Amino acid sequence: MSQTPNLSNSKITQISMVAHDVERATAFYRDRLGIRHLFSASGMAFFDAGGVRLLLGRPENPQQDHPGSILYFDVPDIQATHAFLEAQAVEIVQKPHKVAPMPNGDLWIGFFKDSEGNTLAITSVVPRA
Repeated sequence: MSQTPNLSNSKITQISMVAHDVERATAFYRDRLGIRHLFSASGMAFFDAGGVRLLLGRPENPQQDHPGSILYFDVPDIQATHAFLEAQAVEIVQKPHKVAPMPNGDLWIGFFKDSEGNTLAITSVVPRA
């Protein structure tokens, strides 16, 4: 018996973010955030974000010309990562703060902007004292 195809077991392999200035965005993600730059081609830049490919590129049409979805980066030490971002002169939108209790600790989140005005986030489950 065949199953109905759906996306329930699919893995996200790539996320695309709008970048009006791809060179500036490449420098931000590579140099300020430390994400591994894979290659650039045809006005696009590709990165490896923990096994998910991140594509930065100009919008292909006016309907795509808007800030992207929020990318949430899971980090082991949210306070240290926040300090790293501040040291890199990254625009902080909201400092890390506790948002919810989880079975294995408390979920913390902090928000920042990339060079193109997209909102990004760091998140971590922090063990309770």
